[in-house]
Amino acid sequence: MTILTMTYPLLLSVPFASLWPVLLLIVVLLLLAAVLVQNHLVRRRVRQSISSATATYEMMEKALQIADNDVVYYDIPGGIIRRLRGSLFVKTELKAEDFRKFIHPEDVERVLNTVYQVIDGKQKSVEYGYRWDINYGVGEPHWLYVRNNSVAEYAPGISKPVGIISVLVDETEMIQQQQEEEELAQRYKQIFEDSIVGLSFYSPDGWLLDANKMMREICHFDSEEGDAFFSKVNLFDMAPFNEVLDRYHPNEYLACSLSIIPEREMYIYLEIGVHPIYDEEGKLIYLSVAARDISEERQLYMQAKKNDLEIQKVNESIQIYEKELRYMMETCGLQAWRITLDRDIIEFYSGLSTVQRQFTLKQLQSIFYSQDDEFVRALDDPAKAIAKPLSYMGRMHPRVTQRDVEPQWVQINSIPEYDKQGNLKGAFGIWRNIHQLMEKQEQLKRETERANDSGRMKSVFLANMTHEIRTPLNAIVGFSDVLPLLSTPEERQEMIRLIMDNCDMLLRLVNDIQDAASLDTSGAVEIRAEEIDFSKFFDELCEQLQQRLREPTVVFVKENPYPTFVTAVDEMRIRQVYTNFVTNAVKYTHQGHIKVGYRKEWREENGESHEGLYLYCEDTGDGVPKEMQDKLFERFFKLNDYIQGTGLGLSICKAIAGACHGSIGVESEGQGQGSTFWMWIPCNEIKK
Repeated sequence: MTILTMTYPLLLSVPFASLWPVLLLIVVLLLLAAVLVQNHLVRRRVRQSISSATATYEMMEKALQIADNDVVYYDIPGGIIRRLRGSLFVKTELKAEDFRKFIHPEDVERVLNTVYQVIDGKQKSVEYGYRWDINYGVGEPHWLYVRNNSVAEYAPGISKPVGIISVLVDETEMIQQQQEEEELAQRYKQIFEDSIVGLSFYSPDGWLLDANKMMREICHFDSEEGDAFFSKVNLFDMAPFNEVLDRYHPNEYLACSLSIIPEREMYIYLEIGVHPIYDEEGKLIYLSVAARDISEERQLYMQAKKNDLEIQKVNESIQIYEKELRYMMETCGLQAWRITLDRDIIEFYSGLSTVQRQFTLKQLQSIFYSQDDEFVRALDDPAKAIAKPLSYMGRMHPRVTQRDVEPQWVQINSIPEYDKQGNLKGAFGIWRNIHQLMEKQEQLKRETERANDSGRMKSVFLANMTHEIRTPLNAIVGFSDVLPLLSTPEERQEMIRLIMDNCDMLLRLVNDIQDAASLDTSGAVEIRAEEIDFSKFFDELCEQLQQRLREPTVVFVKENPYPTFVTAVDEMRIRQVYTNFVTNAVKYTHQGHIKVGYRKEWREENGESHEGLYLYCEDTGDGVPKEMQDKLFERFFKLNDYIQGTGLGLSICKAIAGACHGSIGVESEGQGQGSTFWMWIPCNEIKK
C-alpha cells in the first residue's frame, strides 16, 4: 500500500505509453512481494507441520516405549515386512511368504484372511491375535501370544493400500496367566461340583446363586440347572436359618439336626454350616452353605451305640461269670493251665484269662515234687506226654501258687489241642489243689485209727477199771475182815494203814474218772486261782508225796529254792499235777531218786515275755522212749499195761496246763535213762 500511494501522482503526470514499463515493474514488484509473503507463509506452515509431525512422532515414540510395543511395516508392493522398533522380531526384514511359516498352524488361515481384507481395501484397520514362533523354526517351537493392531497406509491417487503399519503386543504372560486362572477356576469348579459335601452359594440378601451336585442330590433339585422351590425361597425365611441368622449381619452357624422339607420330600439328618464371605473392604458378598447327609452315619452311630450297650452287657455278664468262676475255682482250689508248644510255655490262669504263673517246658518237670512218677518222667518229651487225655495226682512245689510253703497235693486233668490241620498245638486243662482234702483224709484216717484205738482203749479201760477198782476194794474188804482177828496193836495199826492206802488209791481212781468225764462234757478244766505262799504249800505237799515211796532204794528229794513265794494259783490243781507226776515216778522207779521242785521262769508266749512257775518231777526210773513221748499225754495211754493205773492222769495234767494258759511236757533220753515231767504256768510273784 505504501508503494501504491507513492507512485499514484507520478502516473497521473506521465503519458500512458511511457508508463507501461513502470506499471509492469510495479506489477512484478507486487507479485514478487506476494510470492515472498506467500513463501514466508508456506515455510512457516511447513515448519509448523514439521514441528507438529515431529512432536507427534516423538509422542508416539514415547508412547510405544512406555507401552514397550513392537512396530513393523508391511511393504505390500515389495512383499517385505520390516521391523521398525522392538525386539519381538529378531530379524529386521522378513519376506511375506516366510511370515506365515512361523505362525502356529492353527492360526495361519485366520491371520491370512484378516490381512487380505486390509490388502483388498475392505478394512482400513484390524485387530487380531496369533501364536508366533520366536525361534523361527529352529529346534522346538517357542510360541508367543501376539496381539496385532494394523492400519492400512494409502498413497495419493491409489485406492488400495501400499503398506500396513502394525503395532505388536506380547500377550504371552497375560494369556498364560488367564489360562492358569481358567484352569484353576475350572479345577475349583470341579472340586466344588464333585465335593462329597453339599455346597451352595447365596447372595447377601439370601437368594440361591449356585449349588453343587451333592447339594442338588441332598435337596432333591428338579434338575442340574436349578430348582423351582429353592430358587423362590429366601435363605433367611427357611427353617432353621430364620431363627438363628441375622438377615443384616449374619454370623457363622454350625448345627446338626433333623431337616424336614415336605416340598422336597426331605426327612434326613444334616450337618449344616453357614459361612458369610466378605471382600477386602468388609462388605458381604456371598453366603456359603455346606451340608452333609449324616443319616447313614447317625444310623451307624445308633447301631454302634446299641452294639456298645450289648457289648457292655455281654462284658458285664462275662465279668460276673468270670468273677463267679474265679470264686468257684478259688473256693474249690482249681486253676486252669495251658501248654503252648510253639511258644514253649505253660501258663497257669486265675479264672480264664489272667495269667498267674508261667514256666518254660524245660522247667515243667521241676514243678513236680516227685521226679520218679511215670508222668513226670514222660515230660522229657512234652509233646508226647500231652498228646492224649491224662489224669494225674501228685504233689507240686509251692511256687505254683505262691501262697503255700510246702508241696501241695494236686489233681491234674488235661486234653490235647489240635489245629485245623490236625497238628498238636498244646494242651488245656485244670489242676485242683487237693492238699487239704488229702490232709483231711489223713486226719480222718488218724481219727479213725484213734477212734478205733479209743474204743479199744475204752474196752481195755473198762476192763482195767474193773481190775483197778476191784484190787483196792478186795484189799479193803480182806484187811477189814482180818482186822478183828489181830491181837496186837502193831498188827492192827499196820492193817489200818494198808486199808487207808487202798482207800486213797480208790479215791484217786474215782477222781481221775470224774475229771475225765468232766472233760468229755465241758471240754475244759475249771481253774480257781487263790493267793497262797507257794513255798509253804510246797513243803506241806512234799511231806504227803514222800509217803508214797515204798522202795527203800529210792530217795525222795525236795528242792524248794525260795523261803517264801507268794502268788495266785489253783492249789487243788497244782496238788493234782504233782501227785500224778510223783505217782508215775513211784511206779517206774526202783532205785535212785525222785526229785520234785519248782522255780521262777520267764517265757516267751505269742511274742511277749511272761513270768511264771516251772514245776517238775525228776526220776531215775525206766524212762520214756522218744517215739512214745508225744502219745504219753493222751487219754488211756499206758507205757506198761501190767502196771496199775487208768492212763488218765497225765491227760488230766495236760488239760490243767491248757486251762492255765501254760505248757506241759516230758524230757527223757530213752529207755532206762530216767525222765523229767514238767509243767509251766504263767503267774506273778506278789510282793508284800
